[in-house]
Amino acid sequence: MKSAVFAFALLLTTMTTLASAEDAPYRHVVFFKFKDSATSEQVQGIEKAFAELATKINTVTGFEWGTNVSPEGLNDGFTHCFFVTFKDKAGLEAYLPHAEHQAFVSKLKPLLDKVCVLDYVAKK
Repeated sequence: MKSAVFAFALLLTTMTTLASAEDAPYRHVVFFKFKDSATSEQVQGIEKAFAELATKINTVTGFEWGTNVSPEGLNDGFTHCFFVTFKDKAGLEAYLPHAEHQAFVSKLKPLLDKVCVLDYVAKK
């Protein structure tokens, strides 16, 4: 009887974990380091365009951004962080090839020195 209860508890835990992973938000975190030649007006244009992009693609469920304010000095030259949330990975997969995203990337590339992208499934 104890082994049956244990097996049931293990199955229930596994099912709950799988359901949570499927329901968890999918995060797309992007860090930018702009070229030294990029003007503040150009950088502000990219900030505005990225914020607008989040309203143009319906798979985006959340968006926020900011500039580095860390006192640690470990940013490796990255100055901007953009945090985009999707319901799931399929949302990101629709976002990346979307015409609006591709147009944004075309504006961004000439101003960008380097980029770092990290995607993850949110856990609590």
